[in-house]
Amino acid sequence: MTLPIGTYVVDTRTGRVGRFMGPAGPFVALRPVGGGREWECEPEEVRPATAAERISATTAYVNARSRGEVT
Repeated sequence: MTLPIGTYVVDTRTGRVGRFMGPAGPFVALRPVGGGREWECEPEEVRPATAAERISATTAYVNARSRGEVT
């Protein structure tokens, strides 16, 4: 899969939305919306996020930040 770094994607195995950070050996590295620890998944388990998925993930992060749950 060839995606620009920073593209919002969905890990179809877990349903998590993250940003594509590039290849990591045989896997791809994804970073949570808003930053944090990267995770790896199989390239075939990643698809581009829809606009609704991207907005939902960003809104969830902003709300958690406003409640003090994340920094």
